[in-house]
Amino acid sequence: MTITRRSALAGALFAAAPAFAQRWPSRPIRYVVPFAAGAGVLDIMARIVAQRLMERLDQQVVVDNKPGAGGNVGADIVAKATPDGYTMLMANTALVVSPYLYAKMTFDPLADLVPVTMVNSAPLMLVVHPSLPVKSVTAFLAYAKANPGKLNYGSGGVGTTPFLAAELLKSMTGIDAVHVPYKGGAPALADLVAGQLAFMIENVPGTLPLVKDGKLRALAITSRKRSPLVPDLPTMEEAGVAGYEMVGWNGVFLPKGTPSEIGDKLHGALVDVLRSKPVQEQMAALGAEAVGNRQATFAAFVKSESLRWGAIIREKGIKPE
Repeated sequence: MTITRRSALAGALFAAAPAFAQRWPSRPIRYVVPFAAGAGVLDIMARIVAQRLMERLDQQVVVDNKPGAGGNVGADIVAKATPDGYTMLMANTALVVSPYLYAKMTFDPLADLVPVTMVNSAPLMLVVHPSLPVKSVTAFLAYAKANPGKLNYGSGGVGTTPFLAAELLKSMTGIDAVHVPYKGGAPALADLVAGQLAFMIENVPGTLPLVKDGKLRALAITSRKRSPLVPDLPTMEEAGVAGYEMVGWNGVFLPKGTPSEIGDKLHGALVDVLRSKPVQEQMAALGAEAVGNRQATFAAFVKSESLRWGAIIREKGIKPE
């Protein structure tokens, strides 16, 4: 009798799941951004998506900034949230490199979070202080090799995309430069303009105005193809670093265990948003490309990013904090 009742209950719950998914969303969705408000492209992209997603779903999407521990505080909140589709995460490369950089992780990014779709991809820009006697990537690398350990660069911290971009350049070219971590890209750029740093590899929206004002000198873009915002600027590969490619990305994740029906509905809504002309134009103005790829494609990409950066971090001997 007990087995029969349990079977009936299980059947009822199973039957209720699709109905629950059909009603989603019936209340506001919490959109966790694991960095401070206004702290870079990720927060900007999240707000663009949230505004359009509200219109698409006819439901509130509330951006909730939860900074700390290189994005781990916010990611942990989502990983441990009830998997009902009402808590989602906006994350970037920092999410997948965290296990290699933090000795004590409270969640597993690959096991506890489900990739939904990539929101956008965007190149970065190699910029130097104008006092540095170089006007090309080739000259920059030659100067760096002639002055090992004397050049410094800044980033928003270990594990951020700009940090990884510089470490990738070091790994591929053999140059030796000293990393200076900051609490965000903006203060690092301020010190670069002031001459306290020699170079940075940072996002285009943050660097381009400074380049146009003559406060910084741009040497290359980090994507495989040139940016429409700076069409005369060569790619890193064109400038002589064969095989170099570094594209920042942001994507949406849900807690493990979220019903697939809800994940599919969110994915469909996000793709509609990202393929809309207004969003594509907004992102293009920031030097980014709206993506909205398949869930399986994004999941495979996230896994490959983890493997790629894990190998580089081990090679460079970067130790967990």
